[in-house]
Order: sequence, then C-alpha cells, then structure tokens
Amino acid sequence: MSDPIRYVMVGGFLGAGKTTTLARLAGMYRERGLNVGIVTNDQAEDLVDTGLLRSMGYNVEEVAGACFCCNFEELMDRMQTLGVDERPDIILAEPVGSCTDLVATVIQPLKHLFGREFEVAPYMVILKPSHGKKILSAGSRTGFSPKAEYILKKQLEEADAILINRCDELSSGEADELEQLLNEFAPGTPVLRGSAVEGTGFDGIAEFLEQKGDFGQKILDIDYDVYAEGEAELGWLNCSVRMRSDEAFELDAILVEIVEQIRAELLRNDAEPAHLKTIGLWEGFFGVANLISSDSDVRLSLPSKQSCGVADVIVNARVACSPELLEQIVTDVLKQIGQQRNADLEFRQLRSFRPGRPEPTHRFSGIE
Repeated sequence: MSDPIRYVMVGGFLGAGKTTTLARLAGMYRERGLNVGIVTNDQAEDLVDTGLLRSMGYNVEEVAGACFCCNFEELMDRMQTLGVDERPDIILAEPVGSCTDLVATVIQPLKHLFGREFEVAPYMVILKPSHGKKILSAGSRTGFSPKAEYILKKQLEEADAILINRCDELSSGEADELEQLLNEFAPGTPVLRGSAVEGTGFDGIAEFLEQKGDFGQKILDIDYDVYAEGEAELGWLNCSVRMRSDEAFELDAILVEIVEQIRAELLRNDAEPAHLKTIGLWEGFFGVANLISSDSDVRLSLPSKQSCGVADVIVNARVACSPELLEQIVTDVLKQIGQQRNADLEFRQLRSFRPGRPEPTHRFSGIE
C-alpha cells in the first residue's frame, strides 16, 4: 500500500498571504522532487489565486461555491482528481479566508473517514499584521464589526501554529509586539515569523510543517450565529473582464491603477477592504496587484513587465460593505480606466454577494 498523502492546510483571514505562502511551500517541495497538488477554495468561481498558481505550473483544483467545510465531498473529489495523472506526495489546501471551525469540520472528518489515505500536517494559520494588531490590541478602529473580528480570533484559537507573515514590512520591535499579543491571546501556541514574498523564515516553517504527530485537535466552542453574521457583513465580488485596445498598454500599470482607484472609492465610502486582488493575463504572462487594508499601500506583488493590446483581468474583492456598493465601485472604476485608455471592455463574469450561513457537511466534536 502506498504511503498516505501529506495534507497541509494553511488557514488565515482574508489577505493574510495564504496563496503566496502556498506557492512558496510548493516551490520548496518541488525542488525536493516531490509531486505537489493544490486545492483552492472560494465562495465563488474565477479566483485570482487559482489562475496565479496554475500560471506557475502547479496542478491546481478549485472548490468553488462554498467553503471546504460546507462542501467536504467536493474537497475529496478535487483531491482525487489531483491524482489522476500522477499521485501527489503532498496536497496543499487553502480554505476560504472568512472560514473557521476547520479542525472540527475538515481535519477531524479527514482523520475519521480517510485516515488511511491522508496524513495530516500541523494546521498553520497566517496572521496579517495590519488587521491582526488592531484586532488583538483593541486599541484602534479596525474597520470590521466585532462579529467579523470574532472569525479572525477563532481562526487563531484552533491553530497548531500561527505564522506572522509579511515580516519584511515590520521592524523587529513591531514583530515582537505582535508576537507578545499572540502569546497573550493563544498561550502555548507556537508563533512563527516569515515573509512569503521574500522567503525569509521558510526553512523553519517547512520544518515545522513536516512534523509528524496528532495535530488538529483544537475543537472550538463556537457560536454559529455570530460566525454566520460576521461572514455576512462582508461583501464579496469576483469579476473577469477582457480589455482590448488598439494601442499597447503596460499591464502592470493597469493592474496597480485598478486597485488604487478602487481603494480610493472604498475610502470615500468608509468601506474597509479585507482583501483586494487583481491579476492580468496575456499570452502566458501574468501580473498581480493587491491591497490588504485601507491603511496599506497597493502592492505589485508579481510584475508581468509586459505591454500588450489585449489582457484578461480578474478582480477579487472582499470588503466590509454591501455587495451592491462593491459591484458599483468596481464596475465604475473598470469602465473609467477603459475610457481613459481607449480600451474596449468585455465583462465575462461578474458576481457580488454575501456568504450564506455555514452548514458543515460533517462536524466532529471528538478527537480522532
């Protein structure tokens, strides 16, 4: 019988850097000669994350339309699909950033029902410093309601380890302060530091995730009414548009401009972004720009360094506002940029909504 597939799930709130972390880990595993599969997850289709990871050459499946916990059977189907051509040694899984209670609804069911097929790694949750510090210190306005903050806190409570990501953007004193807040909030939970963008700290992170043992045991005491209301306070939008112009345009400049203008409109409407991400694709080239909070700068996280006359642009936005307002802002910005660049826009997909109440397929209250 083959060795079980290593299941590595990396959680964290919206904008924490899960996709970049998974890409970093996948690259490290691939360099070791391991076959890596990835499963992404979202409440809607057409994910920037999926397109980005596939563009990097990874075998990626997507669970769309519901979180892993509410669509556990599809998660299992997607993981089986990853092994059709070549059985993976490791599967990296990225759950929806507004989900929690994943130990009871994903990890424990995996152990109980598929324990011979999968070996579960430590469950690591990534903390985004900008929102994390505000929420844990309760010292300033966060832009989120207490019910939305409840989700982030519950994510931290069930973690086997917490990763402070984006340490390249923090001074050592700021990182120390954040680690102290985490030690007070979740005493006994290991705190790791790293930068998924730069790769610093990832040798230690990979070593931690390679541990063998009985991980994923922190079953939450959770109020699903508060959880559901916290998720529902966030507006979600996925949009795909083809931009075409007779004159070549710089793809990276377009991506940054889209995010900058959406950010400005959100600020005008006092709407806090949990995450805003856009990817531009053209003939195998791609660029990514993103924003993780209202008080952070727009970041060109992956430059394409390309000029083109046609590009497919995908926008994913998760914002503390109504989906109707979010859709109006995004479509207005895209149309305005199209007019400024004398570009024709073809909207191929546009969906905005509030997530529905979480209804897990399984929820195990006992430990396997």
